[in-house]
Amino acid sequence: MDKFTVYLVDDDAGVRKALSRLLRARGYDVQSYSSPQEFLQQQDPAAAGCAVLDVAMPGLDGLALQRALTAGGSRRPVIFITGKGDVPTSVRAMKAGALDFLTKPVREKDLLEAIQRAQIRDAELRQLHSELDSIQAKINTLTPREREVFTHVVAGRLNKQIAGDLGTVEKTIKVHRSRMMEKLGLRSVTDLVRMAEKAQISK
Repeated sequence: MDKFTVYLVDDDAGVRKALSRLLRARGYDVQSYSSPQEFLQQQDPAAAGCAVLDVAMPGLDGLALQRALTAGGSRRPVIFITGKGDVPTSVRAMKAGALDFLTKPVREKDLLEAIQRAQIRDAELRQLHSELDSIQAKINTLTPREREVFTHVVAGRLNKQIAGDLGTVEKTIKVHRSRMMEKLGLRSVTDLVRMAEKAQISK
């Protein structure tokens, strides 16, 4: 299993030191940053982990950093900590996909539970992404015509109807369909539809 890292971003050196010490004592790998810019430049987006972000920071605040991560394609779970604890900010953070929102001083139990949830979420997202990559790799082996047959079958079309749509004969469609299913490693239309749903492919 990939090493799980807690990325701690807070402009308060005292908070960074205290939380880093706490999390390392619990066995977590911790990387701390004094600014969002430093974090964005140095973190490895592909590495397993979660981000613990202070909401109120000079320059780029926690919510803006969350948006920057999302815009960059990051799926890293985000936990916010704040000294203000204002509800509107919390609501905006959660709507934008934050996993948790904790107020300072952060209780050890609350932080550890939030990080455990983040670890589970991160593993689930990585598993899903790996599965999607595998599906896409298989789909990429299809010829353009096999890909056309794929979308028609998913749309519920029969071989005869697909042949009519593509201006060919039913026998040819059967050959394309058989090769397509073999390349994708599938046996039934149900499995094909399930794969298409996961890959978000539709007619």
